[in-house]
Amino acid sequence: MARVTDAPARWTQATVHPDMWTDPDDDPRNNEGPGPDGELPTLKDVLRDYRLTLLMKCEGLTPEQLARRSVPPSTMSLLGLVRHLAEDERDWRNWITDGEPLPKLYGRRDADFDDAVGEQAMVEAAYADLKREQEATDAVLDAHPDLGERLGRENVAVRELLVHRIEEYARHCGHADLLRECVDGRVGQ
Repeated sequence: MARVTDAPARWTQATVHPDMWTDPDDDPRNNEGPGPDGELPTLKDVLRDYRLTLLMKCEGLTPEQLARRSVPPSTMSLLGLVRHLAEDERDWRNWITDGEPLPKLYGRRDADFDDAVGEQAMVEAAYADLKREQEATDAVLDAHPDLGERLGRENVAVRELLVHRIEEYARHCGHADLLRECVDGRVGQ
């Protein structure tokens, strides 16, 4: 007996490998040739790929679709994830600087998710915030290429912060997989 559901049909844009998000020739994460040499370039490369994955999972959706919540009582949405990771990037800079902490981007705790609404201006602002905060955190870390160097009041090693950033993006890319599938049925890694 078939059940009636509002769930979208599962689909992928990929034609070469059906479990992929897109075909290898169209995938900006697909780097031909050998991977980077050394630990620091490898960590940066992995972080770059997770950042691209998050953006890819959000591509082609309307503001309303980006702001669509997962399942109650969660306030998680793709737009909320973009805002949350912008907030995280700012917070990570607070870990490694000695000055006064930067204020939260969106005010109160959880506003990154709670206040994410499907308006074009908010979507554009979220992407701009994410780009700006990523670039600012990258710039601070680029000045410290020694992965063992400890920074800021928290005495955090550069390696630890880079690995933590990768972990956070990877975890949220997993959320983005499920959120995107709920929005329009698109699947793929």
